[in-house]
This record gives sequence, C-alpha cells and structure tokens, in this order.
Amino acid sequence: MVSRAITQNWSLGFLLVSLIVVSSCASDGLEPVVHVFDGGTMGTTYTVRVVTTVTWGQAKLDRVARVIQETLDRIDSKMSHYDPSSELSEFNRLRQTEWFEVSPETFTVVRVAQTLSELTGGALDITVAPLVNAWGFGPVEPIQFPPDLARLSLLKKQVGYTKLELDMATSAVRKTVPALEWDLSAVAKGYGVDQVARALREEGLTRFMIEVGGEVTTAGSNQDNRAWRIGIERPTSAGGIQRIVPLQDRAMATSGDYHNTRDFNGQVFSHTIDPRTARPVQHQLGSVSVIADRCVVADGLATALEVLGPDDGYALASRMDWAALFLVRDGLNEITALTTPAFEAISSAAQ
Repeated sequence: MVSRAITQNWSLGFLLVSLIVVSSCASDGLEPVVHVFDGGTMGTTYTVRVVTTVTWGQAKLDRVARVIQETLDRIDSKMSHYDPSSELSEFNRLRQTEWFEVSPETFTVVRVAQTLSELTGGALDITVAPLVNAWGFGPVEPIQFPPDLARLSLLKKQVGYTKLELDMATSAVRKTVPALEWDLSAVAKGYGVDQVARALREEGLTRFMIEVGGEVTTAGSNQDNRAWRIGIERPTSAGGIQRIVPLQDRAMATSGDYHNTRDFNGQVFSHTIDPRTARPVQHQLGSVSVIADRCVVADGLATALEVLGPDDGYALASRMDWAALFLVRDGLNEITALTTPAFEAISSAAQ
C-alpha cells in the first residue's frame, strides 16, 4: 500500500541516481505501507519514502510533509546563493575582512567543507563562487563568455579555501580577501538530506529513504525488508541505469558533468569547475558516486573526486579507503566502471 503527500513540484535540476522500487509484502506477513512525500528545494526536487506497518491518517501525513519541507526550507534560506536574503548571500556581499557570525547549521557545513578541502588538496573549495559565476553556472550571467585569461587570473586571486578563517568558539567566519565568496552547492543538499533524516528519527521513524537532487540517505529496510536499492544513472546520451546499489543505514551522493553544461561554438563546458585551474574539468570522468555515513560528506567528496578525475581521484579514494564508483567514458556510449575496494565491500555486505 502506498500513501502519498505532494507538496509542490519544481523543475528538476539534475538527477544522477534513481530509486528502484519493488512492491511486495513484508516477510513477516504484514503488508508494508509506503508513504511518499515529494516537493521542491534548493533549485531541484526531493522524494522521501517512509515505510511503516500501519496506515497514517491525513493529519499524520500532513505533519510529516510539513516537517520535511520546513527542514529543507530552513537550510535553503541560509545557504542559497539565489536567495538575496540568505546568510550565504549576505556573506558574499560583504567586502571586508571582519569576523562574520553565521548560524550553527551554516558553520557546520562550512567546517565540513573546509575539512574535505584539506583532505582533497583543494579539489573541493566552497570559495569557487566567482569562477562558477564567470563560467555561467551561478545566479548571475557572466560578463563575458567564456571568460578570458585576464579575467580568470583576477578571479583566481579571490578563490582559495585557505583564504577563509573559522572561529569554532563563536561560529564566525572571516575573509582574508574582501572579494571572497561562497558557493555551498557541493555540500548543502547533502546536509539537507542529513537534517531531514534527523527530523524523521525525531518523529520516531526508522525505515526511510531520502533523496534530494540525487543525494540519498537510507535508514532501516525497504518495503521488502531488504536494503534500499538505489540506481546509479549511466552518464551517456543513451542514459539508463549503470548499477543498482543496495544501501542500508548509509548515504550516497553522485556528482557528474553531463546534466549541466554550456555550449560555445561547439565546445561544451562542464559545470564542474576545478578551483586549482579556474576552468571547467576536461577529463573523461562522467560521474562519481560516493557512499559515506553522512550525506554531507558523500556530497562533498563526490564533487572533489569529480574534479580530480579518473586517475588522481581514484588513487586518492583508494588510498583514503573511501567507497567510490567512477564511471569513465570510453567512447560515445561506452562506460568503464572503476570501484574502490571499500565501495565493493559495502555493496556486497548490504546485499
């Protein structure tokens, strides 16, 4: 049985994973009830599936739908670079090097991102916002496209995670370069997924799947009393599912370069910007999927590994024992899959 609560529909930005749903009765003889909640947030869509053994009334459905939407709206109101009233936008408008206090949630996301920046040698960098805008993937149309060398050289001086300081005691941040700006899109959705999971647990729920713009976390078992089955999209023009990953009590995020691009005179530019070169990535890595305990970590690592590419990214993920799947293009519709030992171990254990 499936009950559904739909809040509102937004246009889909890009979705790199798909939920594989198989309906059947639970092994204990009780028919599971799947409650589905859909909506929009952070410029993309979300889907939440909650499994129970009882049918909810409308009041309960409305309450859970409200909890989900309000949780995501709260995070978006702080971290959106499209909302001029968000904390992120206020910080980006600031052109001074004084300490700037932010909410505990924003500070947590920034702190996680800075840690991942250190681990990946700057491949993940939330200060990349000026370059994202310059290449036409931000909230403001670029002055010139593609940006010339002089423009990129100037902007590169404004970018760098080491130019951002954090005060743990006061949840404050400080620019050492006045023009420094944030783009939290590589971690905010993952954090939103984690916070929805926390809110659902506070409601006493133990079996659910949350997906926001392709970032996923799961708790407990699905309606078949098995691990949730998450499909990873094949990054080719033909599309389809490359691999189905059983996921239980873990999170997974996928970063890819093929759903969000810009064309110029026949040249295609990826939305994934390498902050070290100030340019879109140009390698053949179609997507990276990362499994982790927290979705904010999986989200940030997937972006960093996508920046690093199939060689350096795979080497780092293997060395750090990160669970990652790399889908590398080998022709128009040919894909080579590279999995780290940790990814294979988690996938096999959840079968």
